Amino acid sequence: MIKDLSTELEKLKQRLLGLGCEVEGNLRNSERALLQFDPELARKIISNDSEIDDLEMSVEEKCLQILAQHQPVAGDLRFVVTVLKINNDLERMGDLAAKIADRVLLLARQHHAPFADPRTVRFPERFRHIFAETISMVRMSLDSFVNLDADLAYKVRLWDDQVDEAKREIRTQIEEIIQNDPRQQPYLAMLLSVSRSLERIADHATHIAENVIYMLQGLIVRHDR
Repeated sequence: MIKDLSTELEKLKQRLLGLGCEVEGNLRNSERALLQFDPELARKIISNDSEIDDLEMSVEEKCLQILAQHQPVAGDLRFVVTVLKINNDLERMGDLAAKIADRVLLLARQHHAPFADPRTVRFPERFRHIFAETISMVRMSLDSFVNLDADLAYKVRLWDDQVDEAKREIRTQIEEIIQNDPRQQPYLAMLLSVSRSLERIADHATHIAENVIYMLQGLIVRHDR
């Protein structure tokens, strides 16, 4: 029974990592779709979100199966509970990546006078940084789970403040750009929506890190802010 449980837990882990790879890929593609103004790629991201939803349900079903058939305890139980929580965070990240892609399609529909051409929009300097920082947080949070690395999970929690600060700087820069070129207002206003989505993705990465800490150390740190 113990050997069977170990095998099932490893299968569950690999299933969750498959979901994580899909979510991370969609997030990276959402950056490309936005910065390169690629509506076709945006449509692929939105289409792929249904596959992410299917994977999320598959992971949840596997967790429930293990709980029912093996009734894990102690560390094994914490592992399954952690996977259930991470699974939910990853699905939400996928939804937010699709939301960013939807902003690209909305920009494409607004591409007409008197608005500026989206391909000539001046992105705030920190915009590329907030994408890179958010994607790094997602990668680090999943690595902390795979490698059972509590120190890395704690680093993810600290990095969350940088993403919050980047969003505030982006808002200030957008307001300055709009004052100089009001035609860019429709697009730059949407960038604010994107920055909020990235901030929420970073929050979900932080949740993953906090759940890894709980799994490894039995500590609930989500209120220690």
